[in-house]
Amino acid sequence: MLICHMETRNSLLIIPGGSGFRIKSEMVGEAELRSENLNQCFERLMTVAGGNSGIGGGISEGGVKMEGVVITEWKDIPIELLLRIVSLVDDRTVIMASGVCSGWRDALCLGLTHLSLSWCKNNMNNLVLSLAPKFTKLETLVLRQDKPQLEDNAIGAIANYCHDLQNLDLSKSFKLSDHSLYALAHGCPKLTKLNISGCTAFSDGALEYLTNFCQKLKILNLCGCVKAATDHALQAIGRNCSQLQSLNLGWCENVGDLGVMSLAYGCPDLRTLDLCGCVCITDDSVIALAYRCLHLRSLGLYYCRNITDRAMYSLVHSRVKNKPPMWQSMKDRCNEEGLRSLNISQCTALTPPAVQALCDSFPALHTCSWRHSLVMSGCLNLTSVHCACAVQAHRTMSSIPNPAH
Repeated sequence: MLICHMETRNSLLIIPGGSGFRIKSEMVGEAELRSENLNQCFERLMTVAGGNSGIGGGISEGGVKMEGVVITEWKDIPIELLLRIVSLVDDRTVIMASGVCSGWRDALCLGLTHLSLSWCKNNMNNLVLSLAPKFTKLETLVLRQDKPQLEDNAIGAIANYCHDLQNLDLSKSFKLSDHSLYALAHGCPKLTKLNISGCTAFSDGALEYLTNFCQKLKILNLCGCVKAATDHALQAIGRNCSQLQSLNLGWCENVGDLGVMSLAYGCPDLRTLDLCGCVCITDDSVIALAYRCLHLRSLGLYYCRNITDRAMYSLVHSRVKNKPPMWQSMKDRCNEEGLRSLNISQCTALTPPAVQALCDSFPALHTCSWRHSLVMSGCLNLTSVHCACAVQAHRTMSSIPNPAH
């Protein structure tokens, strides 16, 4: 058995067998890896391997022979095994492994498609600048930050080298300006998922420009992007991003009916939409969504106080119009299209009859505590609204005879 402690959270057990290697990961303590420990780790691996009589060939001239390959140094580990190992370790270890030798660097640069640098609490900008020219095959890159570190030059480097990028998380990048969106528009046209929540410096013009080039976007998070998320930008999204399925517009107070209606007409496959805190929208937005976005499953309307019963009944009528046939099995009916999550907290203009009609029309909306997919906190006048299973549970409890009698 070969045992090598290669990273901060996992120990790797590499067990040679007749058909190759079996690899598993085990949790260990929080010991930091230092580059100077790599040789010690290799020597320990070789020593333990040599003492294991189950390994054919044992140690030969200072190395270990496995499956016809003599391993005397780190660089001798087969590339296939190396890629399997790095798939189990954290991203910090992967970066350190890329500096062991040119062979490892080349293999990892070509084989690595997913990378997260969220663990980097300082100097993330410089780290991105150094890594972007190496990891050119990245498809997913997570750069979420606790404190703002990234600057436009780092995003420029990503755009210059990572042309296959599909998933990019830049949340809380307060230092970034419109130049970053312009760079991504030209360098990363394959983007399907983009998170720029909290990037308050972006403008709606830059966001519009991005959508002209990144038209494959399916998931977009604009939460808190007050300057970028305007009706003008949403019109561009509706015009250019017809494949969009999920959009977060939480607390984008400049969003109005014109923008939401443009989304409804331009993005018919929309499934998740968060409008929490979009205080300017009215029933017209919900009506457009009800009749145009037939695949909508999750809708957030928290604190949208202009929403009235008219919006709820539009959802009900749309449901009736697109109701599945009666012959469809109960299982299929439970898995059918339709709202599964709705947040109407603080929508104080709503009345119990309208919300109850909505709840009855969408069986996946639950008020019961163990599911709670219909959220109505702050609406004290809606306490009488209950889903079907909550009513059934109440009837069942009422039918149980009291032992005292």
